[in-house]
Amino acid sequence: MRRIKLALALHNHQPVGNFPWVFAQAYDEAYEPMLAALERHPHVRMAVHYSGPLLDWLRAERPDFILRLRSLIERGQVEAMGGAYYEPILASIPDADKLGQLRKMSRALEEGLGARPQGVWLAERVWGPHLPRFLAEAGLEWTILDDMHFKITGLDDADLDGAYLTEETGHAVKVYASSQKLRYLIPWGTVPEVIAYLRAQATEDGQRLLLMGDDGEKFGSWPTTYTHCWERGWVEELFRALADEQDWLELVLLGEHAATTAPRGRVYLPTASYAEMMEWALPAERSYELTALREAFAKEGREDVLRYLRGGFWRSFLSKYTEVNAMHKKMLRVHGKVWEAARRLPDGDIGLDELWQGQCNCPYWHGVFGGIYLTAIRAEMYRRLIVAEHKAERALRGSDPWLAVEVADYDCDGWQEVLVDGSAAKLILAPRQGGALVEWDLVSPAWNLLATMARRPEAYHIALRKSAAARAAEVAEPGEEMHSIHGEVRVKDEGVVDLLTYDWHGRHGAVEHVLGPEVDFDSFRRAVYGDAADLAVEPWHADPLVDGRGAHVRLSRMARVRLAGADGAPQEWPLAVEKTLTLSAAQGELLAHYRLHNRGAAPLRARFASEWNANLVGGDNPVAYVVLPGHTDGRLPFDSSAEDAAVERLGIGNDDLGVHVRLALSAPATLWRFSVESVSSSEGGVERVHQGSCFTLVWDLALAPGEEWTRTLRWTWA
Repeated sequence: MRRIKLALALHNHQPVGNFPWVFAQAYDEAYEPMLAALERHPHVRMAVHYSGPLLDWLRAERPDFILRLRSLIERGQVEAMGGAYYEPILASIPDADKLGQLRKMSRALEEGLGARPQGVWLAERVWGPHLPRFLAEAGLEWTILDDMHFKITGLDDADLDGAYLTEETGHAVKVYASSQKLRYLIPWGTVPEVIAYLRAQATEDGQRLLLMGDDGEKFGSWPTTYTHCWERGWVEELFRALADEQDWLELVLLGEHAATTAPRGRVYLPTASYAEMMEWALPAERSYELTALREAFAKEGREDVLRYLRGGFWRSFLSKYTEVNAMHKKMLRVHGKVWEAARRLPDGDIGLDELWQGQCNCPYWHGVFGGIYLTAIRAEMYRRLIVAEHKAERALRGSDPWLAVEVADYDCDGWQEVLVDGSAAKLILAPRQGGALVEWDLVSPAWNLLATMARRPEAYHIALRKSAAARAAEVAEPGEEMHSIHGEVRVKDEGVVDLLTYDWHGRHGAVEHVLGPEVDFDSFRRAVYGDAADLAVEPWHADPLVDGRGAHVRLSRMARVRLAGADGAPQEWPLAVEKTLTLSAAQGELLAHYRLHNRGAAPLRARFASEWNANLVGGDNPVAYVVLPGHTDGRLPFDSSAEDAAVERLGIGNDDLGVHVRLALSAPATLWRFSVESVSSSEGGVERVHQGSCFTLVWDLALAPGEEWTRTLRWTWA
């Protein structure tokens, strides 16, 4: 009789700082039903991975789940896989953190579940050729990757029937290939299709091993899957079928297989992830093209071509999204401070765990899941990193107020930034990016006000424009064929195609514009206007210094203002623009002082705008607010939009976060305020997502030749 071995592995994860109700919902829809199904079907053996944030929640909120899981492990039905505790992309974090997070998870599993892991789950199956060294040094013996990793090297499906050995500088680990075919069949195919596929792969010697390793959330937590997997009984049907076919189909644990079966050979794998991830890492148009190519060749059954269509690789997200790169470089900077503090105070609370929490992978990329577009998760990563940085700095500097200024290429773009470090707040200014304030950390509430996100093209925007909204919004009805979450475009919010608009500069603070009369609130909100001086994108000169009053950064630029003159003909004015940002050493205060000087021979009439974006997790959030003194409505929603005249003071805040910021102007201005909303994808579909709010102050300019104009903004916080 022809026989085959099957290994199942499920990865379960929730991001650091996710909402408690999301944990509870995923537990009810996916984690608990699967555990209960395993208890009902003792013949079904499986490797499981629970990330550190999820384990922490389970221990605190569902401790009985841990006891039940431990019972399954003790009876040899389930094995627990290790991993990096807070689920970072292992290849993207410093080496000391790699080992630290891997060892933290192994200790937690040994203490909580009674079994030290031998296998490791790699977040998003992102592989780097240097990883075997760290896995081996952490005492881990095997891991799961996708078959794509192996096919890129020239191996075929027929070769992927067991473990391979790979090494780095002599540190060896075994690597198993998860079948993409099985990943889509389970649970998107019918159970008879799954069994038929497995039967077709069986061999006379029965030594062939097939593996399906994927997210546990697809069994109930992803859209429509709870009905499919549990209410309609798909998982029950599968588990019964696996029992019925035990005479030729053997369910094995990968740990046992790795310990008892010799590897198929030696292999060296390139940087890669699963196929979809390598599509998402490409620029939007190239990603769309690759998806279309893959679909076309798949319809033709051209596996000989598909194996070579690999796309980009994970680190491309650092160049695709400047916001991802900024967060990554913040993490690296905090890493340096934390480990310096650890060397000086080996037993102190120096922020190591918060650093690791801030490495959680979820907001460092984007695909079918929300990723970097998840406003709260993105902001939460910064919060953990700010806490870690503060703890490390207190260990290094003590508790007295301090300020320091550094000029360095912080974000590795080839240009220097100005970094203002302080005990109460931190600023990063990017002279090359319009002299913008790109990070503004309030240390006490541990909040980066500028953890915002610009609107930009995505591959699925092209698909949205090319497909009817009604067809994209279809939801599977009873009896309809199920489809993988990776292979369809769902529309969660109707009319999102009409909301597609893109920013031409980052959503930062201290972004300046010179505007002509044709620019109104609506065109500015939709970013479909022309800037008469390009102040927001051209380089500025920076002069930083620290004195007894605070840290000062003076930025200057000689701009060329291009507008229609009094006779309607195009005209150009030289305009000297200077802005000085001063961070107080002793109190929560940031001053932004502007000085404009008309160096031209003709009067200049235009408008000057100072744009400030902020993220207070204010999308449809009743505790996030805007206050305009004298406004009849009192507190306004943070994500509200309006044009307000003669504004002299402004307040923004979030009660839950403990963030309350006030702005006072030296002269009244028109305020343009609006919610910056992306059209972005999540597992629930394409939807509008609040990324932050924009507050732009607009003044009329009427400068005679040689005349100067000044304004001051005073930001304060408690």
